Amino acid sequence: MTRSHLLAGRFGAATRLSPKALRLYAEHGLLVPAHVDPQTGYRYYAAEQAPRARLIARLRQLGLPMARIAGLLELSPQARAIELRTWLEAQNERLFDHAELVEAMARHAGAATPPLAIALREVAATKVVSRRRSVSVVDLDGYMAEAQADIRAHLTASGLAHDGPMSVHHHDLTTRDNEGPVEVAIACAGPIEPADDLLIRLLPARREAFVPIPAGHENFPLELCVYDALEAWIDRQGLIAIDSPCEIYPGSDGADFDIAYPVNS
Repeated sequence: MTRSHLLAGRFGAATRLSPKALRLYAEHGLLVPAHVDPQTGYRYYAAEQAPRARLIARLRQLGLPMARIAGLLELSPQARAIELRTWLEAQNERLFDHAELVEAMARHAGAATPPLAIALREVAATKVVSRRRSVSVVDLDGYMAEAQADIRAHLTASGLAHDGPMSVHHHDLTTRDNEGPVEVAIACAGPIEPADDLLIRLLPARREAFVPIPAGHENFPLELCVYDALEAWIDRQGLIAIDSPCEIYPGSDGADFDIAYPVNS
């Protein structure tokens, strides 16, 4: 240790970092003290650590997680600037998406809900060929089209009718920011084997609360308003949704698709 070493308090004052922040950065290996006195436990930092400390503080101001900061610290200033600009572009896109969703919710709150033909129906057990994958809303349409084409091609190659209805099951929340597990399934009849990531399973007989999607609400985020209305209707009827929702193509009464929840009988 030399005269250029500073106690944690003085080093923190010089770099405008609190003792709590210094301890946090040390715990994550971002800014480890140059020396720790074995007798007193006092932590000392070298003066040349100050630029790194200030850089960490600036990156933390951006709200970056520790793991991301650790990677950025190892880059050259030029490479770091490229990474940060790419991150900022992604943040701007995410903020735009959030603004779009907030505006859609505000429009929905200030406007009359379109007439919804919510009803109950009994559905027989159905064998399906399906593919399940985690996707975001951004990739959802492309994934659905690809999965549908692959499943119908497999049905054709198996000598079975390939024009059965398609259901899209959302097993968890799927948004622009979150990838949720989405299962695309097509009904079939007759013997068939799985292939690659295409699975064969039986959808049990069930009772569904369903609603045909109204015109103009087919796409995210407006379709969320229809989900909300259907869920509220289920609650008012004293029913319980017992499984994840699905969208069924084509829908009833000429709609593009139905939104359906399996409910208790």
